[in-house]
This record gives sequence, C-alpha cells and structure tokens, in this order.
Amino acid sequence: MRVQSGNNWSAADSAALYGIEHWGEGDFAISKSGEVTIDIPFPAGKISVPLIDIIQAARDRDHELPLLLRIENLLDSRVTEINETFQKAIQEAKYTGTYSGVFPVKVNQQCTVIGEISRFGADFGHGLEAGSKAELLLCLASLNDSGLLICNGNKDREFIDLGLWANKLGHRCFFVIESPIELPLIIERSQKLGIQPLLGLRIKISSKVGGLWTETSGDRSSFGLSTAQLIATVDELRKAGMLDCLQLLHCHLGSQIPDIREIETAVQEASRFYADLAAEKVPLKYLDLGGGLAVDYIGNQSLHSHSRNYDLPGYCRCIVETIKKSLAPHNIDHPVIITESGRATIARTSILFFNILNAMRYEAMALPDSCPEKSHPLVARQFQLYHEAAEIDLSTGYTEALTNRDQIRDLFRSGAIRVRERALAENLFLAIANILSKRLDPLEEIPAPLSGLKYNLADIYYGNFSVFQSLPDTWAIDQIFPVMPIQRLDEYPERRASISDLTCDCDGKLDRFILAGGESQTLPVHPLKVEEDYILGVFLMGAYQETLGDLHNLFGDTNVINIRINEDGGFDVIEEQSGDTISEVLTMLEYEPTSFYKDFRDKIERAVKQKRINLTERQQILAQFSAQLNGQTYFKS
Repeated sequence: MRVQSGNNWSAADSAALYGIEHWGEGDFAISKSGEVTIDIPFPAGKISVPLIDIIQAARDRDHELPLLLRIENLLDSRVTEINETFQKAIQEAKYTGTYSGVFPVKVNQQCTVIGEISRFGADFGHGLEAGSKAELLLCLASLNDSGLLICNGNKDREFIDLGLWANKLGHRCFFVIESPIELPLIIERSQKLGIQPLLGLRIKISSKVGGLWTETSGDRSSFGLSTAQLIATVDELRKAGMLDCLQLLHCHLGSQIPDIREIETAVQEASRFYADLAAEKVPLKYLDLGGGLAVDYIGNQSLHSHSRNYDLPGYCRCIVETIKKSLAPHNIDHPVIITESGRATIARTSILFFNILNAMRYEAMALPDSCPEKSHPLVARQFQLYHEAAEIDLSTGYTEALTNRDQIRDLFRSGAIRVRERALAENLFLAIANILSKRLDPLEEIPAPLSGLKYNLADIYYGNFSVFQSLPDTWAIDQIFPVMPIQRLDEYPERRASISDLTCDCDGKLDRFILAGGESQTLPVHPLKVEEDYILGVFLMGAYQETLGDLHNLFGDTNVINIRINEDGGFDVIEEQSGDTISEVLTMLEYEPTSFYKDFRDKIERAVKQKRINLTERQQILAQFSAQLNGQTYFKS
C-alpha cells in the first residue's frame, strides 16, 4: 500500500491509513489533534480519553515505558456484550434454553483480569474454565457463586478431589472427561469422598475449521473422545449407576475461526451427538461448544486467519438457530448453551506502549561532486548511474546498480579495492536506490526486479521492548496485532519502518502490519524529534501474550497499570505493578542476588588491592552495580 502525499494531511487520513475505524470497533479513535483515544460510552454520552494522558499519569507514578495498559471498561463491555447478544439471539429464535458464558483462564491468568471477570460477570452467571491444578485453585478463590466451573485437560487425584469439594461448597463444577482413563479415577474418588460429581464428555467432531489452530478440531485433536469411546464411557457410567451425573456434552469447535459456515457445520455435528445421547436417556442439560469466536485483528471481515467474516450477533444467531434446528425433529429440551470465549473477551482490553530509542536509515551519506581519480571502473560506473538515476530505465538501471554493488563487495573480499572505496560505492548504491524508489510512487504496478526495494530501504526503528516477553505470538505463530503511533497523527507519516526490539536476536522484530484493512511489511511513521518521545501502541493483545512471554536476553515483565475511565472524563488507576527488576529476573534463573552482589564486591576489592581502581572509584562502581541490580530490565527514557 502506498501512503499518499502529505499535503493537507489530517487525523482522518491517519485513521484511514492505520485502519483504526475498522479494528478499533468504536473502542479507539483519533482526535482532531492527532492523538489516539479510548472511547467509552456512558448514559450521558461518549467519553474520549487520550492515551498519551494515561501514559503521563503512569509516569507520574514512576512507571516508565514500556508499559502494559489494561482498561477495565473494555473488559466489562465485552462480558456484557457477549452475554446480552446471546440472550437477544435466544429471544429472537424463541429458544427455550439459556446461555452461560465461561472464560478460559489460560488465555490471561492475571489476578486483576480474573477478578474483574468474576466480579462483573456475576450478574450474568459468567463462569471460569480451568485446565490445571493451579488454574483450578485460582478459579475456586475467584469464582462468583452463580458461574459454572468447567474443568478441562488432564486430571489427577488431587485435581479431582478439589473439584468434588467445590461441588460440596455449592459450585457447579463439571469434570469434562477427555480420555477414557479419567473415568475410573473420578468414580473412585467420588465414592471415597461420598460426593456425586458433575460430568461432561468431550467429543471429537470430524468437522475441521480453518485458521491458525486447525489441529484443535478433527480426528487428530489431542483431547476428546472418539465416537466409540463416547459410547463406551456412557455405558460404563450407566453400569456404575452414575448416568445421572452426566449432564454436559463438550465439543471444542476450534480457536480464532474465521468462517461462520465452518462454525455452523461444527455446531450441527455437535447437536447431532447431543440429540442421540438424549435419545439414549442420558440426562444432558448443557452443550458446551468451547472456543472459536474470532477477533478481527485486521478489521476487514474476511477469511484471513487474523480476521472473521461475521460479527458477534451473527455468531450468536448461528449457534442458537443451528442447535434449535438440529434438535427440532427429536422433541428434546433445548440445552443451556456454553461458550468458552477467551480471546474475544480479553483481547481488546490490553495495549502495550513502548518508545522508540533510535532509528537506522538506509540513505546515502554526503557524496563528492565527482568521482575520485583512480577509482575502480565499477565505482566510476556507479557514479555515472547515480547522476542518471532520475531518467534511466527502472528495471535495467536498478539491476545494473545492484550487480555492480555485489561485484565491488567481491573485489573488496579479494583485496582488489580498499575499504574507503567500498564505502563510497555502497553510498552511491543507496543514493541510486532511493532515487529509483521515489520514482515508483506514482506507478500502479511495480516492476518485478524492484518489488522488494521499498522494504529494503525502509528505516529500522528500535523499540524499547522485547518481542519475546510482550508479544511472543508475533514470533511464534506470525500473529498480527494492530500497531500505530499514538500521537502526531495530524502530521504526515513520511517515513516507513520495521520495528526492532532490544533483544540480540534477528527474530526480535515486527515486520507485518495492518494498514487500511490489508498487510504491509513496513509501518508508516514520523521522523524522530530530538528530546521528544515517539510512542507506538500495540492493540488487541490481551489474549495469551502476558503468560506466554519468556526472558529472552533477561528482559522481564513491563510496568503494568489497570485503569477505569469515569463518566466525568477522568480515570482511576485501579491497580499498578512495577516491572521486573534485574534482581528478580536473576532470581527466576536460580541466581541469589545477595551472593551475586557479594561475588562482584569481592572482585572489586581485588581490583583495589591490585591498584587498578581507587576507593572513590570502588564506591562509584558498587553503587552503580547495586542500583542496576535493583533497577528494571528495560532502557530508561
């Protein structure tokens, strides 16, 4: 995509360029003064709060960039929207069952996130899903009394006992049986404790879905019962006199499913299983369809793996109407519909902010007026091409300049030319390439030899963050998140850049961006200004990123603040957390900071004895070492 001329550039042009009107879905916008805002509806009207004001409030609290911001209003609105949209679809379809939402805590286990979902979701009976003992414990400590507790994944004796006691305490805690080996242990522990379990069966459906996570559906899914195992488990429960415990059928449709037709097909198959089990007198009451509701990261409502061709009302209608239609011939009571929407619940609520530290530009430095005497003929030819670059044929001119550059590098390796001549030649190539690049702007079609020229000449902006810590999915699965500047958006973004992080790793970069509903290898950005932070925001990144991050190059967690925007236009900081210190990160890797400091101090003492440093220098070095040990892992502005 080409960015048009900067003449009369406005905030509206930036909104169109970065696609915020599409992926923002009304939660984010750009003010006339060129600042990205969070927009929250209230009964008296919409409130818009500039993100830069929130960042300044964080800085006033000594929380520098990089910073993770969570907005409670957006989390609450998503919980409300999912529940109310399902309720509306149920009413319109005259469906006689109800809806019960469940949040899978693996998507974001942060305490404030789970606490807010449980607190705000209480009015809707919004529940939680646990897939491990640790997750089950946090669910039991957080869950509201009205919400379901769905236990997926592998289960041992301790897990089962805790879930049984949860039922004794009044929770509706369902063990979803995903493997035949789980049932005997559940029966044994139930009889031992004298507590009847609530059971569900997870069936593998044959319907495959598209997107990045196709392996979570179909016959080769890691979890779930085959049709034969399903029947055998039902028979075993009937034989044990525990068939009345089986009240839930679970079917995970998939994750981030882009196509509504595939959702319909999968729901239809799951409903057929439900109907046939009901015909066998299995007392089912709940149909859990797992995840699948996609986030439109791109904002173009397409079949792209990072988009979707439907909206939330369409998703809810599809599920409700498909279940009703599938069960109609069987005269079966409509089940309680459960969905485990994680990504769609939490993605929009978190934003990562980081500042740009510096930039590398691929532009020629100052060139002489004429080619130096005794220059190699290839260097002289490059000089001639430079002077002719505004008129020469694009394809042949670029190909020749590129070939000359590579041959000059070969000559340097063989010792035929010196480093200064190579430097001049490469400067000339950059000058030629930049002139030719500007000539591409008005063209409708780029000549093949120059197809990658714009990207190769793009700046590299160095960001104060770690991809592997804060945005691991961009590296692991090529996830695309909306990325854009949060201010100066009433100015023309005349530069194009890829983003490199602080890690010493070539994969620590962002080079896939969303622009106007499409993709680009580079991001339109503004030139950096001396003594002024240039801040980028990464949006819709609340799902999975906080818990999947690693300690690449020992960059730890960033600063975090949770806010709630008020009706008067202000906001409250609900929770704040300082990022990991270097000492804390080293402790995670089994270093003992006290011993760490002592070992370094001993080294300093030896240097004093050997007269390499004096006592004043000793104090300065130790003070700096101690301050750094207790400081954060990222760069200071």
